[in-house]
Amino acid sequence: MSKKDKQKDIEKEQLHNVQNNTETAEIEQQGKEEQTIEEKLLEDLKIEKDKFLRLFAEFENYKRRTSKERVELFKTANEDVMKALLPVLDDFDRAYIEISKTQEKDLLKGVELISNKLKSTLEQKGLAPIKVANGDVFNADNHEAITQIPAPSEDLKGKIIDVIEKGYALGDKVIRFPKVIIGQ
Repeated sequence: MSKKDKQKDIEKEQLHNVQNNTETAEIEQQGKEEQTIEEKLLEDLKIEKDKFLRLFAEFENYKRRTSKERVELFKTANEDVMKALLPVLDDFDRAYIEISKTQEKDLLKGVELISNKLKSTLEQKGLAPIKVANGDVFNADNHEAITQIPAPSEDLKGKIIDVIEKGYALGDKVIRFPKVIIGQ
């Protein structure tokens, strides 16, 4: 081989090395760009996933809230009807007391049957009487004081002496507080 051929081989090799280095640099640059694009896409994916999770949680809260509101609505949907029937229950109680003073046992039995049937039907719909007895401690949150009278004894001061009107609750909600007389 001649010197020129050797020189050409060296130049070809150098040119080949420069081309390889350039290609390697281009590949590295392209790899960096692809890595940057991949990182950006991963970040965008992370942001979109976060948005999706928040939207999903918000929707679940909405479903839970509307379900709860629907249950509450069903529980208290009959509230107006129940309030309208409370005076009828009171009248049945007064009629029972007055008829029990007479000798009309058949009439008493009939009123009692009708009263019990009405009460059981209303109880099935969620109406429950609030239990209050004479001698219970008066609580302004649970009772409505009509008047105060002098207590017949010292132990009845601040306590319920008489129940004028029964109280009723529909589910967990009080629709009429018991009206009571308290001792002073």
